[in-house]
Amino acid sequence: MYRKIFWLIPFLLILAAGVYWWLQGKNGVEAETSLTLYGNIDIREVRLAFNGSERIEKIWVQEGDHVKRGKRLARLHTERLQAAVDEAEAMTAVEQQVLATLEAGSRPEEIRKVEADWEAAKAKALAAQDTFKRRYRLSEQKLASPEEVEEAKAAAGVAAAQVKAAKAALDLVLAGPRREDIAQARARLQAQNAGLALARARLADATLIAPADGIVRDRILEPGDMASPQTPVLTLALVDPIWVRAYLPEPSLGQITLGAKATIHTDSYPDKRYEGWVGFISPTAEFTPKSVQTPELRTRLVYSVRVFACNPQGELRLGMPVTVTIALDQTALSAESTANRCGR
Repeated sequence: MYRKIFWLIPFLLILAAGVYWWLQGKNGVEAETSLTLYGNIDIREVRLAFNGSERIEKIWVQEGDHVKRGKRLARLHTERLQAAVDEAEAMTAVEQQVLATLEAGSRPEEIRKVEADWEAAKAKALAAQDTFKRRYRLSEQKLASPEEVEEAKAAAGVAAAQVKAAKAALDLVLAGPRREDIAQARARLQAQNAGLALARARLADATLIAPADGIVRDRILEPGDMASPQTPVLTLALVDPIWVRAYLPEPSLGQITLGAKATIHTDSYPDKRYEGWVGFISPTAEFTPKSVQTPELRTRLVYSVRVFACNPQGELRLGMPVTVTIALDQTALSAESTANRCGR
């Protein structure tokens, strides 16, 4: 009896060793056909603040609201900002008219008036010269005093100077405004346009716009609170696209490629699988050891991996822990947008 048991023990040991090595080989095959990574849905949030200081007039969203890109979220009081815009528009209109006047030059009516003044000045000068000549002849006959002759001569000189002044005024009118004056007017108009654009930008900044699709996570301030660029009003969680942030061990770096398909599992929905794909592999190790490396240290290097996920029902939440499985027998796939990959 004991002899039979003695011979049975080696047989059982050999059988157990065979089963162990068979299981080890099976596990090795499975380990070589897929790669399992553990990570979390990356938290992506935007803290939204006004680009100006004023009291909040209105907030249109509540915590948990889904918003689309471009949706109005909140607004400041705009009375002062609108008044600044109105003032800038009026000043710009004034400078536009000044420049238009200079560029148009002299009107025909102005030219005709200056020409008429010139002709009148010439007629006066001719009459003054004739008066001087008459009084000079009379003075030779002792019929006019020297004082009268001097007065007539002075009047003739003044009239001649008035003719020159009238001719110069006509030349100025015909030449039109100076180029320097026009350039100065253009510069003033440009400055006013810049001021108007700045006033309009400040008015536009009084409305808080959603920069992307997302969910309002926090409503930090309320109407009546004083807003400033340093004080966030809302926190917006970005949920499209979403991706898993995991870390790939250095020995597995050459086993996956960009675009490789992945399957995502969660503890919250253990019976569900979510499709995904590798969208990014960091070119740099997260933890860099000393320059002198041993084989043991090299195995501790990890690389950040971004695995995009399809989330049609919105069940994958930011920060959620997940498990990612990637088949290793895949060729490099083309990188497509989230909407195309998820069939949208």
